[in-house]
Amino acid sequence: MQRKAVVLYSSGLDSTTCLAMAAHDGFVPYAISFAYGQRHSHELEVAKANARRLGAADHLVVDFDLRLMGGSALTADIDVPKQGVGDDIPVTYVPARNTIFLSFALGWAEVLGAFDIYIGVNALDYSGYPDCRPEYIAAFEAMANLATKAGVEGSGRFRIHAPLISMTKADIIRTGVELGVDYGLTHSCYDPTPAGLSCGQCDSCRLRLKGFAEAGLKDPLSYAP
Repeated sequence: MQRKAVVLYSSGLDSTTCLAMAAHDGFVPYAISFAYGQRHSHELEVAKANARRLGAADHLVVDFDLRLMGGSALTADIDVPKQGVGDDIPVTYVPARNTIFLSFALGWAEVLGAFDIYIGVNALDYSGYPDCRPEYIAAFEAMANLATKAGVEGSGRFRIHAPLISMTKADIIRTGVELGVDYGLTHSCYDPTPAGLSCGQCDSCRLRLKGFAEAGLKDPLSYAP
């Protein structure tokens, strides 16, 4: 019987590649997405439309509202920066987001009898978010095995897979292409147009476009003029 893995899936380039990698590693992927009060819901619409097309056995959408706290350009009335990727942690950082996401994923994994969770964090071509670092992933994995019935009773050991963490965006794209990922079914932009076109100027778009250029490939998405 194939093992199950829960995959954090936002419809972005990285999480979609993770979904394909989980399947390639021999797992049955269960995708989990979040309606967390993000200002732009297009990513969630893309996720709902394509999770199963991209290989997920099931797709869970968890609904909660981080707008209650704000503090991020993705959840509050703060302009998404368009001036390029800098050295400081940008205002698109959502406080504690990956910790919250991983906690939901951990709960679903325990219910499913799965001990593997995939997350598409990256510590090279990224915006400097503190919850994308290897030491954070290691700390959450240790906590997961302390905080669950399955972990305490020894029925299995939870493992947080972060296969993209040391890869460049170009390498991520090349890997996805090798695994047959259709990047036309993804969405990365922080500030899309009402029609869902990517802005091409936010950090996420810039890193994506840079990755495709360095991989020598054309991004299949459409961008606003």
